[in-house]
Amino acid sequence: MMPLLRIVARWTLASRMRLCTVVFVVFILAIVAFGPLLSPYSTTAINASERFLRPSWSHPFGTDEMGRDIITRVLAGARLSVLISASVLSVTLIVGVVVGGVAGFYGGLVDLVVMRITEIFLTFPTLVLAMALAASLGPSLGSMILALSIAWWASYARLLRAKVIELREEQYVEAARALGMSSWRVLFRHILPNALGPLVVRITNDFGGVILFSTVLGFLGLGPQPPTPEWGLMVATASRYLAITPSYALFSGSALFITVLAFALLGDEVYESYRSTTRRD
Repeated sequence: MMPLLRIVARWTLASRMRLCTVVFVVFILAIVAFGPLLSPYSTTAINASERFLRPSWSHPFGTDEMGRDIITRVLAGARLSVLISASVLSVTLIVGVVVGGVAGFYGGLVDLVVMRITEIFLTFPTLVLAMALAASLGPSLGSMILALSIAWWASYARLLRAKVIELREEQYVEAARALGMSSWRVLFRHILPNALGPLVVRITNDFGGVILFSTVLGFLGLGPQPPTPEWGLMVATASRYLAITPSYALFSGSALFITVLAFALLGDEVYESYRSTTRRD
């Protein structure tokens, strides 16, 4: 664990921009982890006597149409959005690793069949496919995660397949085969650990994108339903009350923008670092 922390620390301190980006992301994650715990208000309790209050010391972002504290719901929505993105990318990574790894390692008919199925998913725009799947499955948190996972996995499988094809002819792979190791052991112990670099870069680039896409599904009513504090649902509700309380849409939309921006900057830094490393190699 300590060597990993030293590597991360050395990478973070390599440039001022990288340090600022990591601090930005850590700040967002700290808000996600501890923000909802600091608020004395409930995210779902209705208080009709405090509807549409303007921002004040007691309610810094004001209150919504149900009298709920907006900053409390925005912070809870941040946690939910990060958990959705982490869940989708975890499922995507597992499916992509297995499918892409098997296709690239075995080749032949297995590769042909698997990649033709993968290409069917790649022909559809990710957001359109996710919307269609979420609408078919019914609006819920689980449906949103499943729909986004199904729409996202194919690009990971194709990326890993290309890397596995490149690595399967390396000398250490040939040596492992010569020692009598099974194909599965060669694949999962010797090839996949060396093929995960591009996927780590891809995940850091996609984290903010999944948050944005999940918000779009929530905005369209294809995600969690009221009173769940989900950002897309909150922005959709706030748009109906712009004339009464514009701060509702402003603060919930700004939270989404800042979070996606933080992870986009981190993804760019990781990508540039990986590209410079592979160029030197």
